[in-house]
Amino acid sequence: MSLLSVRETWTVTTSPLVSDSAELRKARGAFFTPAPVARYITDWGIHHAADRVLEPSCGEAAFLLSAVDRLQRLGASPADMRLDGVELHESSAATARTLLADVDVTADISTGDFFEVTPTGAYDAVIGNPPYVRYQDFTGESRARSREAALRAGVSLTALASSWAAFTVHAALFLRPGGRLGLVLPAELLSVNYAAGVRQFLMERFRRVDLVMFTERVFPGVLEEVVLLLAEGYDEGPAGHFSVYQARNSSELNDLNLSHTWTPLRPGEKWTASIMGADALTAYTAMTSHDAFVSLEAWGDTTLGIVTGNNKYFTLSPAKVAALGLKQRDLIRISPPGSRHLRGLTLTSPALKRLGAEGAATYLFRPAKTPSPAGWAYIGEGEAAGVQEAYKCRVRDPWWRVPLVRPADLFITYMNADTPRITTNRAAVRHLNSVHGIYLAEQNVEIGRELLPLAALNSVTVLGAELVGRAYGGGMLKLEPREADRLPIPGPGTVTAVADSLRQIRTRVANRLRRGDLTGAVAIVDEVVLIGGLGISPDAVSSLRDARNVLAARRLARGAASGDRR
Repeated sequence: MSLLSVRETWTVTTSPLVSDSAELRKARGAFFTPAPVARYITDWGIHHAADRVLEPSCGEAAFLLSAVDRLQRLGASPADMRLDGVELHESSAATARTLLADVDVTADISTGDFFEVTPTGAYDAVIGNPPYVRYQDFTGESRARSREAALRAGVSLTALASSWAAFTVHAALFLRPGGRLGLVLPAELLSVNYAAGVRQFLMERFRRVDLVMFTERVFPGVLEEVVLLLAEGYDEGPAGHFSVYQARNSSELNDLNLSHTWTPLRPGEKWTASIMGADALTAYTAMTSHDAFVSLEAWGDTTLGIVTGNNKYFTLSPAKVAALGLKQRDLIRISPPGSRHLRGLTLTSPALKRLGAEGAATYLFRPAKTPSPAGWAYIGEGEAAGVQEAYKCRVRDPWWRVPLVRPADLFITYMNADTPRITTNRAAVRHLNSVHGIYLAEQNVEIGRELLPLAALNSVTVLGAELVGRAYGGGMLKLEPREADRLPIPGPGTVTAVADSLRQIRTRVANRLRRGDLTGAVAIVDEVVLIGGLGISPDAVSSLRDARNVLAARRLARGAASGDRR
């Protein structure tokens, strides 16, 4: 599959050709970059009349044409300009040559896959808008070539990487020492796990990294958010920190103001925090660097739940248990699949019983030793249906004896539309891998089981969840155990200090959660933990709350956009 063969590829272009219909452009993914964006990046990237410039994936030469204007203003004549481009689409490459010839510039526009072009290390500026092909469509030889290209720079990309990631790294290798890389990139740069190597590469190899972010959509007809990457001083790094500039839209690029600078704790860690305003970033950094907040890992261990291999077969409602005639020795009590029932503060035995009466699967078929006659009959039904052929079933002996994990002190939800919830396991049941279990350190068990689910509903923690978690299909916030370990949580000392106040608000918070009012619940906890307990100003807390809302809204918007494209 070619890089430009799917609808989500972004090709830099100027204006549509008469022979190039909207349908054809849409089929190969050609979207036109707004002129102010091309002009801004070009003016930033080209410093001198003698600069040599490359536009990879040049389309119809929007950036190169902007470069002609910039170089002329710097005193270069058309005959002296050193402009090169690479374009996969032959018709677009021909158009680029024609448009440049119309302004008396002869540029070297080669046709082919940019990943097959050997880096030269000769350019003062590499500017443009990389193709954007999601991993589902980025397959075969194109993907293999892209990963090989990234490996030249020591960046290993996973199979989940979209095309822009390798393109960014490969493009940088064309720069001379001190050169400048100016690209339009998807906002995925900030947050996706697969871009960790790209983020680390940028921070380590460049002297300075700037990001320009927008509050409105930049590309007409494209739902994906973008950022402008402006990386300067190739091979003169590390940068140490980066600066963030904010604009409402592309028409405001000439009036940018510095929003803030941000220093990642680790070069490759997510840059999502950089989206926050300066006040929120200051407050969040102050809280998470103070011993009042610790990582969840400091409270105990977070682990995956039971993997059955076939939940539909192994998880059973009380009514189905009765219909099958199964005995207690065939069964284990469990928290039902999913996490909809874990949006409050506790899971109790009465609540579990109510769930079962409503048809939830509160039992796991898991004979300890010898199944009952009804258990053997159910095993026979499973074999007739081929359940034993599933991989997880096939590799265990016997296939119907599911490996167990012990009951956890707390549950933490794995997939979340709003924010991860911590719930006390008062029912003392086991859990499936649709949630994670938290096993508290011995010294933290008493206070943690009682109050951690409540104390965790504060603005620092819910903001932290947006930063350490990852956006998933439909805008869901996914939290793997290693990510949950990094979740900022009030420390045991902090929780102990405000324990009496937390107990007093428990009923109010539980009622808010029952009504689906997460915002109201967090506001109540903030008054006790952040404002009353830690002395944070109401304005700072408000900035934290607003930052979380912005990040959550962006996540949900990206999820909606992904849903539209499927």
